[in-house]
Amino acid sequence: MGLKTPLHQQHVQCGAKIVDFGGWDMPVHYGSQIEEHHKVRRDAGMFDVSHMTVLTITGPGSESLLVELLANDIRKLPRSGKALYSAMLNEHGGVVDDLIVYANPDEYLMVVNCATRDKDLAWINTRAKDFDCVVEEHPDRAIVAVQGPNAISAVKAVVGDETGKLIASLKVFQGGYSGAWFIARTGYTGERGVEIILPGDEVPGLWEALSLQGVAPIGLGARDTLRLEAGMNLYGSDMDEGTSPFESNMGGTVVMDNHEFIGKAALQRQISEGIPRQLVGVIMKERGVLRAHYPVFCEGLLVGELTSGAFSPTLGYSIALARVSSDVLTPSSEKAALTVQIRDKQVAVTQVKHPFVRNGKQSYKTQ
Repeated sequence: MGLKTPLHQQHVQCGAKIVDFGGWDMPVHYGSQIEEHHKVRRDAGMFDVSHMTVLTITGPGSESLLVELLANDIRKLPRSGKALYSAMLNEHGGVVDDLIVYANPDEYLMVVNCATRDKDLAWINTRAKDFDCVVEEHPDRAIVAVQGPNAISAVKAVVGDETGKLIASLKVFQGGYSGAWFIARTGYTGERGVEIILPGDEVPGLWEALSLQGVAPIGLGARDTLRLEAGMNLYGSDMDEGTSPFESNMGGTVVMDNHEFIGKAALQRQISEGIPRQLVGVIMKERGVLRAHYPVFCEGLLVGELTSGAFSPTLGYSIALARVSSDVLTPSSEKAALTVQIRDKQVAVTQVKHPFVRNGKQSYKTQ
């Protein structure tokens, strides 16, 4: 028996298949993962992500702490609920975790992964001792993500006028409070939508209201295929403490100029010596499914492996992220054929520039 979110009973009543996910009992699907995937791409779906860890950081030293902790630069955000996606790095430049921070007027609101909760809290609290700030976890808060082309209209239909006006005023990657609810224009699917952080005792009522509005519950299975189509990394698969942001297609989230942060020296050395590996997108239109850890070859030589892979319900064929040697991506050899070992067969794949899907349509470009 694992930890349970405040929506556990709702998942059981909806016939969800429950699995262990980072120590939590979570729904993987409610009958059909593919139907749930299409529901988000074509209409609206809701995800229980209350297993994620919610933190607030307050006090005059909060910004200085985050400047040191994050590879992205928190100082570039106005204190208006703007969101920042970043990695926390160790001294070797490896990714301790990826996370999102909202810069609110009176606090920084941070959401980190559930599977890394213990090490994240230890890492943050150890460094917070040197700063005049308070780090507080909020296990009483739940999170519901509502995603899809009709998601925002569905949410506005079940909340009051004041909250509806807030949602209408928000820009993408911005959030704000409506009473005790924090609502942000963020998500993990590549679709329009919001993520709502609210008291746990209020989340069953929101879930029921959205259900009556026709918003379908979506499990972890579809959440994974949706994020992969959107080209979004999964911690522990596409990056971890043994890989740098530059090896994980996260270079755009690193600010090196006028920014001193943990792991910067290691990243500087990697830039100087050359980034050894890169994370790229690949597609396979031949029958079969690309899966994590399948080895990748170039002209018969092992050059890397798949980090995430799945059948794409939107595209109708397999897609994957692959971490491969930078040598096979140089201009002189970029047209070299890549293959993936699937059981006892070498299958050709095509390298593409991801994301694979945006707003329900193919968005990748062939390299």
